[in-house]
Amino acid sequence: MEISQQVFEMVITPEDRLGSRCLLLLVLLLPAWEAGSGQIHYSVPEEVKHGTFVGRIAQDLGLELAELVPRLFRVASKGRGDLLEVNLQNGILFVNSRIDREELCGRSAECSIHLEVIVDRPLQVFHVEVEVKDINDNPPVFPVKDQRISIYESRLPDSLFPLEGATDADIGSNSILTYKLSSNEYFALDVKTNSDDSTQIGLVLRKSLDREKAPEHNLFLMATDEGKPELTGTVQLLVIVLDVNDNAPSFGQSEYEVKIFENSDNGTIVIRLNASDRDEGVNGEVSYSFNSLVPPIVSDQFRIDPQTGEIVIKGNIDFEKVNLYKIRIDATDKGHPPLAGHCTVLVKILDENDNVPQIALTSLSLPVREDAQFGTVIALLSVSDLDSDANGRVTCFLTPDVPFKLVSTFKNYYSLVLDSALDRESVANYELVVTARDGGSPPLSATVSVSVDVSDVNDNAPTFAQPEYTVFVKENNPPGCHIFTVSARDADAQENALVSYSLVERRVGERALSSYVSVHAESGKVYALQPLDHEELELLQFQVSARDAGVPPLGSNVTLQVFVLDENDNAPALLPPGPGGGAGVVSQLVARSVGTGHVVAKVRAVDADSGYNAWLSYELQAAAGAARSPFRVGLYTGEISTTRALDEADAPRQRLLVLVKDHGEPALTATATVLLSLEDSGQAPKASSRASAGVAGTGTALVDVNVYLIIAICAVSSLFVLTLLLYTALRCSAPPSEGACGPGKPRLVCSSAVGSWSYSQQRRQRVCSGEGPPKADLMAFSPSLPPCPVVADMSEPQDLNDHCSKLMVSV
Repeated sequence: MEISQQVFEMVITPEDRLGSRCLLLLVLLLPAWEAGSGQIHYSVPEEVKHGTFVGRIAQDLGLELAELVPRLFRVASKGRGDLLEVNLQNGILFVNSRIDREELCGRSAECSIHLEVIVDRPLQVFHVEVEVKDINDNPPVFPVKDQRISIYESRLPDSLFPLEGATDADIGSNSILTYKLSSNEYFALDVKTNSDDSTQIGLVLRKSLDREKAPEHNLFLMATDEGKPELTGTVQLLVIVLDVNDNAPSFGQSEYEVKIFENSDNGTIVIRLNASDRDEGVNGEVSYSFNSLVPPIVSDQFRIDPQTGEIVIKGNIDFEKVNLYKIRIDATDKGHPPLAGHCTVLVKILDENDNVPQIALTSLSLPVREDAQFGTVIALLSVSDLDSDANGRVTCFLTPDVPFKLVSTFKNYYSLVLDSALDRESVANYELVVTARDGGSPPLSATVSVSVDVSDVNDNAPTFAQPEYTVFVKENNPPGCHIFTVSARDADAQENALVSYSLVERRVGERALSSYVSVHAESGKVYALQPLDHEELELLQFQVSARDAGVPPLGSNVTLQVFVLDENDNAPALLPPGPGGGAGVVSQLVARSVGTGHVVAKVRAVDADSGYNAWLSYELQAAAGAARSPFRVGLYTGEISTTRALDEADAPRQRLLVLVKDHGEPALTATATVLLSLEDSGQAPKASSRASAGVAGTGTALVDVNVYLIIAICAVSSLFVLTLLLYTALRCSAPPSEGACGPGKPRLVCSSAVGSWSYSQQRRQRVCSGEGPPKADLMAFSPSLPPCPVVADMSEPQDLNDHCSKLMVSV
């Protein structure tokens, strides 16, 4: 109310030339919703001062004052400049500059300023119509300052002489004119209304003129409108009284109406006029011409044949420029002085469909997020056609088939909205074609192209080529060595596709995973932070996470199974023979009566390595200068047995050196000392018997244990071969892995003098299925295959042509 009061005080000032009239007109300023249209309607008088209150537009649109600036509230008026403005502090629409209704709309009965109110975030558009009310600010105006009228003295009373009336630029009651003629005894004023609601005035002769008495009559014609206050205009009428010719030509009717199409060809006949004169001879010969007061716009478009009275087209007739021509025609005889008759020809122009629709993009909201909701407004369009009726009735549609549609928001206004889901990874840009077509026959159309870019959102997580990778690394690797590279791809764009890598931390025994390996955040390279020990950790299984830089970030994990390959870094270790014995020294009593092949002692040793590196062999070292020993040692059992029967010539104390050697490359060894005491069976029969029984029992037990061990090994080997075949059948079609594992790694099967051994990745699949400790390597022996060397790193190619048969299995 305070703002409204200030606006009223601003408008109603003593200097306002409209005075108290504005107070009455301002009552009309209250906004009203137009029934059924959803459009806000205001009204304001023309010529009001800057700052005049028009309406509380923000309140009427249901907008909060605090959101006008953040939501980029703005008002657009096509072709109207800055006549109206909105105060963003209080949401009031006010007059910003002078409004001249006649300049805006001419003599149109309706005059409105159409505003587009646009609010972003989210985008909304409202249509506001501000009607400009007319005030009586234009007085009647005559086309000339004085009119000269020639009248023959022979004219009879009641003769009519047409006058050019005044025009008023206002409308309504402000343009309704009344005429008053200055007081005289000869002339009266005749006023009548034509079919087009125009007023035709003329002088009526009330009594005969006498040129000799009064050759001229000076009259004043005053036109007064019905506005408040009334405004007037005057013109001087100079009546010249002529002599002689007393019959003027006359037309059949005072007004003719003709209709022609626009764009008619030059030379087209509009109408043929005919005026008659009752005089004879020269006084009855009539010539036709445009009245001297005909405006130039008529003489530029039409011409009249003086002899025939034909009005023909000589210019371009355009309905959109002028749709009605009012032509005053004079028919003048050739008497002395000549007399003239008058008529009016109304030429109405009919519209043709000669204007192509116009399309204007008033607002664009680009690019469009691929997760935008249905109904999101992409652009605002307006169409127009200068033609009328069906020729100016425009419809819009979209081509081709795209996930957008046009929604009509107001007459000739459309919103381009999202109609279905977008996917930038499928289509990143749409080229839309908007076609506007009018209802003419034939119809005319226009097109405009709109390029709509789809912006990316983080809706795709990084993906790895396969869910897990197998990596083989030799133990005792240098710290910080590169063992593998993981790589993930993200279908999104820019920062949403920027992938970083990290370890999924977990405990490995008593230590954290990050103490064993690390991954480079950008390249995905995996490094071993410390030397790995096959005897401590045979399999290291962990996950690497790939995360993009989107908000919120998306990610996925890949599993790496790192097998630590054994190297021959542990020498054989001798086991003590029993209580009371030292490691590496075996003492045993042997009766001289034992036969050939009798087991008298056994050397036991183990190797912390695995596979071929842990396969031990035993050799008997002969002492320098000593006679041939009656004992031998089993190559792979470590059992010491006699090679012949013992006799008295054999030394009573035998000292044997047994070399224990693994099959690594290079091989590592250990030496065991065996002390044998030979006794005669007669000297210590009980002891000898016990010793012989003990040795024999020991030998028998060892033989039994070896038999069971061989049976168990064969059973496990058969199960392993079956598992290997099943796994190979399942994985044969899998894509090759990366890094140290490499594509198509072979499974190696080798043989030795006493059997064969195999190391397979199929075993790794079984070991990695749980979190428990890894199992020992498996060796299966068969005497049918030739010997072969040890392969330390399955990730590198080896030359096995001389010793190995290879079976290639894709992993």
